[in-house]
Amino acid sequence: MNTPDSAPTAPGGRHHEPDLRRMTRINLRPIASPMPLGFYAVAIASVIVGCLQLGVFDENAHRAVAFTILPAFVLQLLVGILAFSARDVLAATLMACFSGTWLATSLVLALDPPGGTQVLGVLNLAFTVFAGLMASVAKAKRALWLVLCVAVPRFAVAAVFNLSGTSWVGTASGVLGLLLASVALYAAFALMLEDMRGEQILPIGRSGPAHHAVEGDLSVQLRNLERAAGVRRTL
Repeated sequence: MNTPDSAPTAPGGRHHEPDLRRMTRINLRPIASPMPLGFYAVAIASVIVGCLQLGVFDENAHRAVAFTILPAFVLQLLVGILAFSARDVLAATLMACFSGTWLATSLVLALDPPGGTQVLGVLNLAFTVFAGLMASVAKAKRALWLVLCVAVPRFAVAAVFNLSGTSWVGTASGVLGLLLASVALYAAFALMLEDMRGEQILPIGRSGPAHHAVEGDLSVQLRNLERAAGVRRTL
């Protein structure tokens, strides 16, 4: 979107906001919402890791699990890049960090380095704090917020399991992993249906700016445009 370099000056030297609707050109880019793909990647990887923690696989299946969840790193990195292009910094940051977490988990499971489990536990603990901070500001984006609300306890319990090695904690982490997969799968399916039908089919519960972004008119989209990243002079 292109905006004028400066706002008109009213008598007396005071500036007033122009009507941006008449002075804005909108260039549509062929980009679909990447969020269904991101949520599906979370769901699939969470199922595989959860089944490992629940003992569904053999004890020697760590490397196979690592190779299976490695594509989640690639897919969610792609989602993060596309979300940045779509100017959704919240979704982009979350998906990119999810991507890095899957990569680290995959490498530790595949290579089994000395102390890798404990290091992975600290990483999961750090991701728990990060996800909690993200959840505190993501409530308007209800699908993303629900995924985060399950991801926080899941990664917290996983961190405890990695650091302590207690078997029942691992089982709890596996159960929470399957729950996270279920919520992410629902969010992905609901967003995909909404994109295909052009209207909300399954409830997502958007509110505030997220609701106005879908239901509002052009004037809502242009609100505070001159202060958005990519339009203002500095970040």
